[in-house]
Amino acid sequence: MRSNNNLLVKLNNAGYQHNDKWLVKGVSLSVEKGKIVTLIGPNGSGKSTTAKIALGIYKKIDGEVEKYTNKIGYVPQKISIDWTLPLRVHDFMLLTEDLDDESINEALSLTGVVHLKDKNLGNLSGGEFQRVLLARAISKKPEFLVLDEPVQGVDFTGEIALYELIKKISDELNCGILLISHDLHTVMTATDHVVCLNGHVCCSGTPIDVAKNNEYKALFGEQASQILTRYEHKHDHVHNNDGEIKKN
Repeated sequence: MRSNNNLLVKLNNAGYQHNDKWLVKGVSLSVEKGKIVTLIGPNGSGKSTTAKIALGIYKKIDGEVEKYTNKIGYVPQKISIDWTLPLRVHDFMLLTEDLDDESINEALSLTGVVHLKDKNLGNLSGGEFQRVLLARAISKKPEFLVLDEPVQGVDFTGEIALYELIKKISDELNCGILLISHDLHTVMTATDHVVCLNGHVCCSGTPIDVAKNNEYKALFGEQASQILTRYEHKHDHVHNNDGEIKKN
């Protein structure tokens, strides 16, 4: 029984092995309503595996998972689409979900792409497509949202705008988010807690605490830590969909 009513998911010393090889081991973390937990680490460090453990996709795991919600949204790292199909954004939203127009419009509005509702999916930019994927994931107002590398195919300024959108989604839906990212310094303003993985938990804490940790520096280099420290600032402005700063 959970003592914290905001707790959505908790991993206790969780791990998963495949073909007698541990993909990740000994991971403990928790995700609460309205909070963003970010998993970082090099390729093959177990980030996606940890996310799938939290989602319940992997059943035969080491340790345990406590899950206190069934209202879950998920944006996987890879999604296979035949881009030659004349598939509109509206049609894509309905592929695996039974949604009414109000729910579709609300989700697309929150992610800033309702004007693309009748546009062919193959004609979207990388940033627009990622926003549609986010809209699809939040269309049923999940309490727990898992986002595996949600800024793929987007340039740096577009990444910042997407991370700000993810923070907005967390705030407006009061959902807990487990976010996988390749880059700590671009997500720091939107992240409450960071878990650095390399087959196990190397370190965890606030973005700045993790950046100062020696194990983080060993994985990403002293320069990455210095970049993050320089990047830290009071984020008193907002970016538009292209990543440019909005003028008042």
